[in-house]
Amino acid sequence: MPELPEMETYKQQLHAILAGKRIIQTEIQREKSINVTADLFKQELNGAVIVKIERRAKHLIFHLSTGKFLLLHLMLGGWMYVGNDQDAPNRTKQITLTFDSIKLYFIGLRLGYLHLHNKQTLEDELADLGPEPLQGNFNREAFQQLLEARRGMLKTTLVNQHVIAGIGNCYSDEICYEAYLLPDRGMDMLSEEEKDKLYSAMVSVLTNATQLGGYMENPLFQGDQLTGGYNDHCLVYDREGMECNRCHSKIVKTEISSRKTFFCPGCQK
Repeated sequence: MPELPEMETYKQQLHAILAGKRIIQTEIQREKSINVTADLFKQELNGAVIVKIERRAKHLIFHLSTGKFLLLHLMLGGWMYVGNDQDAPNRTKQITLTFDSIKLYFIGLRLGYLHLHNKQTLEDELADLGPEPLQGNFNREAFQQLLEARRGMLKTTLVNQHVIAGIGNCYSDEICYEAYLLPDRGMDMLSEEEKDKLYSAMVSVLTNATQLGGYMENPLFQGDQLTGGYNDHCLVYDREGMECNRCHSKIVKTEISSRKTFFCPGCQK
């Protein structure tokens, strides 16, 4: 599932491509992917201009010139492609937005969605999300205060969107590894020094992953050299049985609260 670095990569690239472009046509092949009738969805979108694209947690927010918003959550298996019918992936597209000479295809939205909102309903939808981990005012002190009363496991805390927004399975494992901490450690058992290392690891991993384009490999457009660049830099995620780069122990895969989890039993404590 796309996480903060993937969605930030999508945001930056899509904004550069689509900001200022007018939606000419809207095609919907799966009405369950939207939250209003197909007719109303098309009526609201056709003719509207994409003013800007923002990210909140694992969501993208498309600001429309009409004052309405599109809220995207790709969920598991969802991705996007910008191009035309000649180079588009041979996959079922749930929603297609046509601009001047290009189209934006939403693919794999079986669990994901593209919902139409006004300002109030958008705010309501996002109200219970935690702080952005890379936001300037979310510093070490704010991080320490946030974790002060937490008593759950490290992994489940990091992926809890109500606590910190945007982190999922991949980056929670990478953060724990970077901090030399086991993902099943209890938050209330971490020392102040360990929490400080955790904060540094979170910022470092998410920043690096974003700069490298995240780990999702499907290109956003033909010739895309950025998207998925972090995939070759994962140190524990999806590396079960491979050697740890630090201590040469074998990476282990387990489950924590039904989530697949990867860690090194040799150097994570």
